[in-house]
Amino acid sequence: MKLGEIAELIGCQILGDENVEITGVSEIHRAEEGEITFLTNPKYRKFLKETKASAVLTGAPLKELKIPQLICEEPYVAFAKLLEIFYPEELPEPGICLNARIEEGVELGEDCYVGNGVHISKGTKIGNNVYIFPGTYIGRNCVIGDNTVIFSNVSIYDRVKIGKFVRIHSGAVIGSDGFGYAFSKKEMKIHKIPQVGGVVIEDFVEIGANTTIDRGTLGNTVIGEGTKIDNLVQIGHNVKIGKYCFIVSQVGISGSTKIGDFVTLAGKVGVAGHIEIGSNITVAAKSGITKSLKEPGTYAGFPARPYREWRKIQALIDRLPEIYEKIKKFLRGGENGIPR
Repeated sequence: MKLGEIAELIGCQILGDENVEITGVSEIHRAEEGEITFLTNPKYRKFLKETKASAVLTGAPLKELKIPQLICEEPYVAFAKLLEIFYPEELPEPGICLNARIEEGVELGEDCYVGNGVHISKGTKIGNNVYIFPGTYIGRNCVIGDNTVIFSNVSIYDRVKIGKFVRIHSGAVIGSDGFGYAFSKKEMKIHKIPQVGGVVIEDFVEIGANTTIDRGTLGNTVIGEGTKIDNLVQIGHNVKIGKYCFIVSQVGISGSTKIGDFVTLAGKVGVAGHIEIGSNITVAAKSGITKSLKEPGTYAGFPARPYREWRKIQALIDRLPEIYEKIKKFLRGGENGIPR
């Protein structure tokens, strides 16, 4: 494919020869002739002098570079589109495998793939162009929208609603019971609270491998449109997550928490239950959110606080050994605490 064609497809400006033939995409230090590379991180700029690539994708013109350049306002987005062009996803041919079990009353749309060992329970409605990979279980009265891909060994409990263009990776569990119990002092017994709600996954959501999303106690647990959830995430019952959020690996969100739109929770963030996190908030890795956060911005620490405030506190903590030594020296000065 010629560079000019690529520029038109992904919406970039060309500097240099638009007739250069591009056959693939590669890392800047491994690219060969005929390949296009990309520069989104300044620390890799040093490799430009020795790269063998035939073109580079970048966010701003590089004057010292002799090879053609694709200049994009959002280079990382353009890079994603570039990979889609050269390495389109290969999905199985539509069809129902012999070892799949589809119960009576299931509505299955056109051009679907149902792999070996898949079980789809009664009352479930599945749209068009849905791919369900081997070993997946889908419970009763579920709804799955068009163009959704469910990879192997996913477990979807009863009454789960999944939108269009959703991707659910292997080992995910959607709609398991929320962690709800009542302890009776009189009986000295723990009573399980039945979890009779559901889960709603809106359009364009992606759910990572081995992530668990609990069903609501009475209402629904909701994952908003376009939200991306990493591997190994736990989302409790009745949680409401807004649109276009990033929930990174090993995040745990306790029950009945409400999260706004465009929120990022970095790795290992813990969120207490029954609180609210407003829109346009980013929380740094390993932070603990113990109370509601309403103002847009970046937060960090345990308990989570505005990032600048956390940095000042962290700087003081780092100086504690030095301060401690000064105090010891001061106290050794005499009975009155005056240094000799």
